[in-house]
Amino acid sequence: MSFQTPMKAPGTEEGASPGIMSCYLDSLSLVERLHRLLLDVIKDEFERLGILEINPVQALLLFNIGENEVTAGELKTRGYYQGSNVSYNLKKLVECGYMHHQRCEIDRRSVRVKLTAKGVDLRERVTALFERHAKGMDARNVITLDAMDEMNRTLRRMERYGSDQIRYIY
Repeated sequence: MSFQTPMKAPGTEEGASPGIMSCYLDSLSLVERLHRLLLDVIKDEFERLGILEINPVQALLLFNIGENEVTAGELKTRGYYQGSNVSYNLKKLVECGYMHHQRCEIDRRSVRVKLTAKGVDLRERVTALFERHAKGMDARNVITLDAMDEMNRTLRRMERYGSDQIRYIY
């Protein structure tokens, strides 16, 4: 998807300055493309390893859960995943033996999940892939640690601004 720059914001006399608008839309596009690229990289790695029963989104779910025991609701509130997708992907991961699930003792409607040994093994493979990439970027001087730190701080500020807009805080 490519974001197009509108001439002016609807209902206003003037839109955002052209410079900030252009850079903002470029940032959104880059983040989206990086996420899609990440999924493709994981898919290619899994094909090389002969792992065909789960998809890259499910692999990232395992990676993000890590050693924790969580509910689908907790994953949604952390902002990682959409509702129906979480339930479907968790169900698939349980069926394939990557996750264990158990009804919560306090709230019987809620199911807690955690990685099985098979899930931990897959998570370690994803971790190794990310470590290879980090090492490769460092070795080729793709980006400095300071530049990556600044980029992450900027992305967090943009994320906070977006979250504030959803919560109607101006």
